[in-house]
Amino acid sequence: MKYQIEIIPRTLHFKQPAGTSRGVYHTRQVWYLRVTDLRNGQYGVGECAPLPDLSCDARPDYAEVLARFCQQVAETGEIDYEAMRSYPSMLFGLETAFRHLHTGSLKLSDTPFGNGTAGIPINGLIWMGDFEQMYRRIEEKMKLGFRCIKLKIGAIEFEKELELLHHIRKHFSEEEIELRVDANGAFAPEEAARKLAQLNEFRLHSIEQPVRAGQWEVMKELCATSPFPIALDEELIGVNETKRKIQLLDTIRPQYIILKPSLHGGIQGSKEWITLAQERGIGYWVTSALESNIGLNAIAQWCATLQPKMPQGLGTGMLFTDNIDYPLHIEGDCLWFHPEEKTPDFPTYLQTI
Repeated sequence: MKYQIEIIPRTLHFKQPAGTSRGVYHTRQVWYLRVTDLRNGQYGVGECAPLPDLSCDARPDYAEVLARFCQQVAETGEIDYEAMRSYPSMLFGLETAFRHLHTGSLKLSDTPFGNGTAGIPINGLIWMGDFEQMYRRIEEKMKLGFRCIKLKIGAIEFEKELELLHHIRKHFSEEEIELRVDANGAFAPEEAARKLAQLNEFRLHSIEQPVRAGQWEVMKELCATSPFPIALDEELIGVNETKRKIQLLDTIRPQYIILKPSLHGGIQGSKEWITLAQERGIGYWVTSALESNIGLNAIAQWCATLQPKMPQGLGTGMLFTDNIDYPLHIEGDCLWFHPEEKTPDFPTYLQTI
């Protein structure tokens, strides 16, 4: 056996409730992996973070399946990517732990971001809440200097959400503030076109997943007729085979896809999505999916290799009260990595779990 792989479960606690149209998150279950090379004692750390009722591999026997994959990888020394296509969060944890092990560094790749000389532009995320909460959060993001704001919509009255967008546009033009909205599939198919027409008044960059995933013909029609771009997110979940990915993109023809490695095939699967999208003239951006700083850093370091120009969705790592300290910082509207800062104390953090 070349490697030892330890699985460390952890429940993380949100600083404030994270609301989407699917419900409100107060805690977050993750499984950390520590992969140790038995030849030299070096180790790497990864994070498996499935989202309940969303991830295609969120299942009652998750811990048992993860343990079997880890045992197999520990014995063979190799990740079986084909066998793990349907288990994206497990694959992401393993492949990023090995990346950390092999590079011996948190920067994972040699990029300006990893070297601390450039930040990655990110959007300011406004979680769902009541009108007053969302209004206050929007004001805070604006004061911090964000030039792209993303609003989660679908939980309060649609007219109230339009009011929030009106407030932003009354003070900031589309050149000053880029606006994205994420419906998380909240629109009924029969009302989606009307709501998109109403939203168009506010000169939005895009809307994510206006209707529930799995309605390809409905989404195809919306993408063809919407007055502004549509980005697919949940639609990609569970679409793991290459042939099926091609079918989805060729049928729906979205303007953008959003890549969350923990949900959409790990780093390997996300690269495949990008290749297929680029062949079809479809844009993309990368976002995290409520991982702690261990997972967020792995996503950000990979994202930096793509040399992104548009804002990415990487501002979620500071959401937890019991996160591990990482040299990641949001400065203005960018995520920065400071390699000169002290390396996290992984042994202590993982032992306290």
